[in-house]
Amino acid sequence: MSNGFRHHMFICSHERSPEAGRECCAAKESLELIKAIKSAAKTEGIPNIRVQKAGCLGKCEKGISCVVYPEGTWYTLTGEENIPDLLEHLRTGQVAEHLRMQGGIE
Repeated sequence: MSNGFRHHMFICSHERSPEAGRECCAAKESLELIKAIKSAAKTEGIPNIRVQKAGCLGKCEKGISCVVYPEGTWYTLTGEENIPDLLEHLRTGQVAEHLRMQGGIE
């Protein structure tokens, strides 16, 4: 990639008020998950990657929404238990098939 990163992971951090009537990833602790992934990647010494928060990715109802580039792989995350599989993707490019977001990805 031209920006110097092999992989770029965006995780939704969108927050809606409880009255909004729609779910949001922030309420599912996505910001805490982003911090944990960054820390784990640093601890494991995975080079040339970027993990960052994103605005709404439009899939909050599915779970914590995540997309990894350059592949354009969409994931539905549940929490810190997903970190080993995400790190493997960042390290090797191997997609964690069991975390892939199902249906409605445009």
